Amino acid sequence: MITLFGREREVAAVEELVDRIRERGDALIVRGAAGIGKSALLAAATARAEARGVAVAGAAGVQSETHLPFAGLHLMLLPMLDAVGDLPVRQREALLGAFGMGEATTPELFLIALAVLNLLSEAATRRPLLVVVDDAQWLDRPSMGVLGFVARRLRSEPIVLLLAVRDGYPTSLDDCGLAELPLSGLDPAAAEALLDVQTPKLSVGMRWRVLAEAAGNPLALVELPLALGAERPVAKAEFLPLTARLERAFAVRLAELPPETRSLLLVAAADDGHDLADALVAAAAMTGGGMTLAALAPAAEAGLVEFHEGAIRFRHPLVRSAIYQKSGHGARMAAHAALADVHARDPDRRAWHRAAAISHPDESVAAELEGVAVRARRRGAITVAVTALQRSAGISEDAAVRAERLLRAAELAFELGRGDLVADLLGQVEPAVLGAPQRARLVWLSEVLEEGRNEGPARVRRLISTVETLEAAGDRALALNFVRAAALRCWWADPGWEVRQHVVTLAERLAATEDDPELVLTLATASPVERGADVMERLARLRDTRLDGAMARILGVAATTVGAFDLAEGFLDASIADLRAQGRLGLLAQALGSQVWTLIFCGDWATAKLVTEESERLARETAQPRWQSAAHAGLALLAGLRGQEELGFALAAAGEQVLGMVATSSNLALLQQAKGMISLCAGNYAEAFGHLWRVFDPRDAAYHHIYRLWLVSELAEAAVADGHLATVRALMPELEDVAAQTPAPLLHVGMRHARALLAEDGDAEALYQNALNADLSRWPTARARLSRTHGVWLRRQRRVREARVSLRTARDSFDALGLLAWGERARQELRASGEASDRRAPSTTDNLTAQELQIARLAGAGLSNREIGQQLYLSHRTISTHLYRIFPKLGITSRGQLRDALRGAEPQPREGAQPPAGLPPDRQSQ
Repeated sequence: MITLFGREREVAAVEELVDRIRERGDALIVRGAAGIGKSALLAAATARAEARGVAVAGAAGVQSETHLPFAGLHLMLLPMLDAVGDLPVRQREALLGAFGMGEATTPELFLIALAVLNLLSEAATRRPLLVVVDDAQWLDRPSMGVLGFVARRLRSEPIVLLLAVRDGYPTSLDDCGLAELPLSGLDPAAAEALLDVQTPKLSVGMRWRVLAEAAGNPLALVELPLALGAERPVAKAEFLPLTARLERAFAVRLAELPPETRSLLLVAAADDGHDLADALVAAAAMTGGGMTLAALAPAAEAGLVEFHEGAIRFRHPLVRSAIYQKSGHGARMAAHAALADVHARDPDRRAWHRAAAISHPDESVAAELEGVAVRARRRGAITVAVTALQRSAGISEDAAVRAERLLRAAELAFELGRGDLVADLLGQVEPAVLGAPQRARLVWLSEVLEEGRNEGPARVRRLISTVETLEAAGDRALALNFVRAAALRCWWADPGWEVRQHVVTLAERLAATEDDPELVLTLATASPVERGADVMERLARLRDTRLDGAMARILGVAATTVGAFDLAEGFLDASIADLRAQGRLGLLAQALGSQVWTLIFCGDWATAKLVTEESERLARETAQPRWQSAAHAGLALLAGLRGQEELGFALAAAGEQVLGMVATSSNLALLQQAKGMISLCAGNYAEAFGHLWRVFDPRDAAYHHIYRLWLVSELAEAAVADGHLATVRALMPELEDVAAQTPAPLLHVGMRHARALLAEDGDAEALYQNALNADLSRWPTARARLSRTHGVWLRRQRRVREARVSLRTARDSFDALGLLAWGERARQELRASGEASDRRAPSTTDNLTAQELQIARLAGAGLSNREIGQQLYLSHRTISTHLYRIFPKLGITSRGQLRDALRGAEPQPREGAQPPAGLPPDRQSQ
């Protein structure tokens, strides 16, 4: 049993996590200053786990190993790698590739992370598992990214993850929303008790000095008495931070050691491993003499290091940093040079040590680091690749080569979504040494870095000019990138027909084929009205073409952009299935985000909630604020449709907060749509009109020249009830002109409804009949809303019997779709017409969370727990736990009853709806 002075509350907290591990998993960050007792607390948790029969796995970050991709993860999983053969093929290949134990055919970080989650889950089926990670701030970034992914998914696993992080070191864990246990200094009584046990014979004066300078830091209470006792008198007291005083305390002991011991310790401190044999060889090479294990003995006796099973370990990271920092610059470089020779067979470690052994440009070392970057990229460790290219650029001899390496590092940083790092790297590039292609890449990176800035037509014209320059130079691939960027800016803000037509002309001239998905998307974003029919024809031709997930997503986005949401569904479903299998969570979040609005507009509300929550979660995990904001807008709208007005507005506010300074008109339009629909469902027509009008007002930041086309009927409905008829009627001629140019289905559905709403009473009947007689089989929500407003109009015309027929149709349709707020509005109108209408009976699926409903659907379709877990990036054990909770909520006892339970209780999708995205073909027909 480990006794920690003054840490009763903290020890109880970590022991409780271990004690309840069989019921619930968890993750906890223990954060505090150096020497504050984080490692001791992890040791207390480890002792508790061993006493409770819980298995323990662990790793520790080492400052000199941060450049080795997946080093910390490999150490943690080493005892479990014999089970790697049981992983699904893609996961197994990704994980082994990350560890350099196989060819990395799919270097996706999230696929690696899912493999780790499943490996830990399998280990925990035999015995609950405690994973402890000390000094996590020094883990390599890829390992840290994987642990963040795993930490968010442990609630249903018998796994506890404890991570110790030193104060002042930001990590990727900071954005994971994990619980934290902060450690501060011991209270005075505990500090005195610890000091008296460790050093009982201190003089009164020295005792109070130690207590004052230690400030409750346990390591300082142990080490400062030794350092202060050996300290030379000084004329004036020198103030140093506590960490520096502790390093000095260890350095005092270092000075008393023999020269060969100090050399061995320096090599061990500089090494990116723990192997004593390597340290002995390197130290011998550095000193030019023999080096044996005996040289380590004085350091062990001084309490600086420990030697166990061929490994040398420092008592505390501050010992390592003290040894390294107190050695001269020349000695440190000599140690790294010796280590580079020792690690000659490991090209990555050799390159890093060679780089640390020089203080001047050296192209041979720079080239080796470039090779490190290539290998790291291949293994999915992009952060390491960026760091290697940065250092390579720093020691490049040629200015043009240096600039090229900085550009490549910036391109990789862009893949990571690190705009700050991209800007920093571009700031180091000297434009004067760049060739024309490199200057174009610099402009391209600057463009994507500032994609949230709206500079109007001038920015698009500059992009067009760059395209023409690149085309003349023969760089077609980069020219196409700029064309797509110009088209995207045309989507955000209309620069005028002439400019948009120029973009379209360039796109068609550069495209390989007329059905190239990239060209189709460019036409859709640059000219969604004028070329809308053309885009839809191309989409129809490509509907049965087998495409990669990324290309299928592009076509799905093109369909939504021109208002063909019914066409978008097939492309997005195929994209989502493929991207799930590939583990490409960044693109998956985007594909789901596009599918959200397809489902919303097409009326598959039950699926929309599932997809929206997953889209928000993945966009947050992959740091994509615009997609996360769009998902918040979807969740807000869905809350409003359920009658949850307060929640809806809170979600919309969260979407605005996520956007921050990168707001684009399309995102703002989505949020205004959500707020408008929330108010419309609540019967607050003035508020609804105010929110929706912002999307139509060219002077407003939320104005969107295309997105407004999908909200015509909603605006008209709010205007009729709030007295803004004249305003919207004045807008209709412009909208009629747009509608004449494009067959966009959603626009024409909305226009027919709006004409009826805005018409004089003498014309309204014919217009309502025209709208109702149209084919609305793909637009059930629009049909239900149309039936409701028709019923309202009939009642006000005192045609009560006919009104009741339309209102009953609307009520029943809303109930079938699960739109509670709209259903209640229809009931209110029925009651106003003199017909009683009971509230909708709650469904058993109302008790399920969105994720539970998604799991129930997939299980009901016949997927195994493992197959479901692979789709949702959860372990199969988590799926099992969810199903255990789902059965009683649905009133069933077995998996075989799921399909019937859902069929009878769940709101029915629209006609022609497809199975859940990603469902294997052999399961779709069951």
